[in-house]
Amino acid sequence: MRVTSKGQVTIPRNVREALGITPETEVDFVREDDKFYIVKTDRPTVKGKLRKLRGIASASMSTDEIMGLTRDAE
Repeated sequence: MRVTSKGQVTIPRNVREALGITPETEVDFVREDDKFYIVKTDRPTVKGKLRKLRGIASASMSTDEIMGLTRDAE
């Protein structure tokens, strides 16, 4: 496996399948001594957090009210 100039690697298919990693899956790297492990996380992506807000703002809301909705989503 080779690291790209952007620091990216491709996770081999058999590893993705074994870990249940699909597109949009969030992963973390866990360090134990001098080794790192890749693990799936349960935390939603920012996109997932904001998706539930889609369509609830109205033109009658101020920018501050809309921003308050997005802050509450975290």
